[in-house]
Amino acid sequence: MDADRPPRTRMAWLRPFTTRFINPLSRLVAGRLPWFAIVHQVGRRSGRRHDTPMNVFRHDGDWVFALTYGSDVDWVRNVLAAGECTITTRGRLVHLADPELVVERERRLVPQPVRAFLGLLRVTEFLRMRERDTNRS
Repeated sequence: MDADRPPRTRMAWLRPFTTRFINPLSRLVAGRLPWFAIVHQVGRRSGRRHDTPMNVFRHDGDWVFALTYGSDVDWVRNVLAAGECTITTRGRLVHLADPELVVERERRLVPQPVRAFLGLLRVTEFLRMRERDTNRS
């Protein structure tokens, strides 16, 4: 294993099942619940729009996604390639930009109740983004 790369999360093996069966159900409610969002991004190769339900948290004014399957997933690569995305959270559309992959083994970017759970899953990677004013060009 590469010393610079975080260990695989305990959820990585579950990704195909989640993508096929859980995500379609999650998309029905994730855009309205606290700590959840639907990430709207464009495929870097296909150009197609994708909607991915994700956990999202606020930290120091930024938006932080816990990468429960790691950073080597399509939606993260799409956002990094585009440099931006939009999310729907709590019924609100938010434009995000300046994606930054962060390895944070202490998980201080997420609320205390979530840290222990993410620790059990060995989640140490996060995607941090800034909210972009939609009135800016």
